[in-house]
Amino acid sequence: MSDLMSGNGTRVDYVALVAQHYFIYAALEGAADRFAEDSTASAFITPQLTRVPALEADLEFLIGSDWRESITPVPAAERYADRIEEVAAEGWAGGFIAHHYTRYMGDLSGGQHISKLMKRQFGFDAAGVYFYLFDQIADPTAFKNTYRERLDAVAWDAAERERVIEEVVSAYRFNTELFVDLSKAKAAA
Repeated sequence: MSDLMSGNGTRVDYVALVAQHYFIYAALEGAADRFAEDSTASAFITPQLTRVPALEADLEFLIGSDWRESITPVPAAERYADRIEEVAAEGWAGGFIAHHYTRYMGDLSGGQHISKLMKRQFGFDAAGVYFYLFDQIADPTAFKNTYRERLDAVAWDAAERERVIEEVVSAYRFNTELFVDLSKAKAAA
């Protein structure tokens, strides 16, 4: 990611990152389907955040129509997706929200900047960076503030709040491990 953000990354580096996001978001949005009726988690689930269709469009643009056969998760992305699926199988709304918050709010916060850099670096228009375009959210700052207000309003006891925070830390760790695995794969190539 540091190579991409500094202008030293290649298109191949970017495609690798987009592919890994696909596996993570497929797991996250599959979990969202399972939590759609949950009284706590459903307050955070909105089609405005859905990323899988954008990732699919980006991968088709970047790789071609056979992109599904061309991508595989790195070990960290696989562990990350497995953890999201495990949380969903447990029916743990707090764990789902921890991953939901970490992924979507992070991408909504940094996505506009990343999109601009990738457009400039690789000559993309919108195709290739649809993932970062939250075009159904008119005011990202207001959206994030509302999201945080909902998060603050959840009536978790102290133990559950701590458990959710620990899961957010795990989500950040998975994300860091993802970048390490992508760096290893790049070095091996």
